Amino acid sequence: MTGRTVATVAVLTLKEASRRRVLLAVAAMTAALLGLSAWGLSRLAVELAALTTGEARLVAAQVLNLVMFGFSLIAALGTAFLSGPTMAGEIESGTALSILARPIRRPAVLLGKWLGLVAFGAAFVVAAGLAEFLIMWATLGYWPPQAATGLALLVTQTTVLLTLALLLSTVISPMASGIVAVGLFGATWIAGVIGGLGQAMSNEGVARVGTVSRILLPTDGLWRGAMHAFQDPAALARFGGPAVRGGFPFLSVAPLTAAYLTWTVLWIALVFCLAAMAFARRDL
Repeated sequence: MTGRTVATVAVLTLKEASRRRVLLAVAAMTAALLGLSAWGLSRLAVELAALTTGEARLVAAQVLNLVMFGFSLIAALGTAFLSGPTMAGEIESGTALSILARPIRRPAVLLGKWLGLVAFGAAFVVAAGLAEFLIMWATLGYWPPQAATGLALLVTQTTVLLTLALLLSTVISPMASGIVAVGLFGATWIAGVIGGLGQAMSNEGVARVGTVSRILLPTDGLWRGAMHAFQDPAALARFGGPAVRGGFPFLSVAPLTAAYLTWTVLWIALVFCLAAMAFARRDL
């Protein structure tokens, strides 16, 4: 019964998400970014003709990482502002009370909504990412060497953020939960850039800012792992030294470790459990 309830709530959450205006905004921003990148990459292809193959592939990887960061930001905005109304909106409107008046456990409802949102975020990341890869291939002849790994890490990044937004939506208003989640996403990315600059300047104190932020909220760490997957390792090793040492924000020098990926999974599980506890104690 619980499994059927979770699946039913997940499907209903997907249907509800598809009817919200946030989806239209996400689709419009995605189409605009794809069109802009196609136009820009077609112009860039002429300039790259003067470079060596390795240099051209390094530039292509940097441009791809820049565009994919745009998609990750769109995914963050979309999932954060969908997660808020999912719980807080239903609690404020009284919809949650009518559902939970039946013999349905609150954790099952929350898990179903989480799975529906994860499916939505994963579908967006994969569809937008593959579309951008095809544009890169058609214009610059570049296909990321670990495309599947990079997309999987971006899906995990989206899952981290929507899990956080879901926790926030159980305690504060829908709009506030979305704003806080996206604000933390941006702050963590900025802290990661600052940490990269500190590493480039051999300043351990500044470099630690990025390390701590990636532990507290794994979005930036997952993003850096995705960037590394989208890069050509041979071109990075041969031509990317000065840029990497300079803390360039759209290059990543190393892949993620198994320990960090394990921590990310534990982080998601911990935050979801906190959300379930908060929802269980919330007065409807």
